[in-house]
Amino acid sequence: MNWRDRITVDTLVCHGKACIKGTRIMVSVILDNLAEGSSENEILKSYPSLSPEDIKAAIAYAAELSRERLVSVTA
Repeated sequence: MNWRDRITVDTLVCHGKACIKGTRIMVSVILDNLAEGSSENEILKSYPSLSPEDIKAAIAYAAELSRERLVSVTA
């Protein structure tokens, strides 16, 4: 699966933030839910317009972004 098939950035939708195509659900919302420990089923229940593939695309998008720049982590 290619995340580019499911994620879009449009300056007229959600202030240009990455969203799942055809929705106003930002990728960051999905990732925040996962980071807080929500299961895929819980996210799908909260956002019925999402599919499991959308959640996987959000994760793949985040993985792609993490390869693009270094983030300083201090102990």
